[in-house]
Amino acid sequence: MIEHITLPDNVLPPVAPYSHAVRAGDFLFVTGQLSEDPITGKVIKGDIETQTHQVMENLLRVLSHVGTDFSQVVMVRIFVTDFRYYETVNQVYASYCQPQRLPSRTTVGVTALAGFGDVEIDLIVYCGQ
Repeated sequence: MIEHITLPDNVLPPVAPYSHAVRAGDFLFVTGQLSEDPITGKVIKGDIETQTHQVMENLLRVLSHVGTDFSQVVMVRIFVTDFRYYETVNQVYASYCQPQRLPSRTTVGVTALAGFGDVEIDLIVYCGQ
């Protein structure tokens, strides 16, 4: 069974036609999140640390909405517009993770992201027993 999950607009308004997440069997595929302000839906610009914290908080909103958290994440993809941000993104990202439960991960350098943010992160989450 496939379930499409979209958060209420007052939690995190979608900026394009997508589901915030899709549950397929025991797995949840979370759409890439940018540094969108959860109230206005506009991408927060500024330093990469602020942007990354906002991305992680947006991911946490999606995970909380479906009753899970970062401890169940099995795969992460991080997209950055400049690899000079790599260390800062890592530091912020790591502050949301449990060191003994780190998921697998890929980091990709890109030339641009939707909304013109500098970091986007998507997740695959295990929701089985």
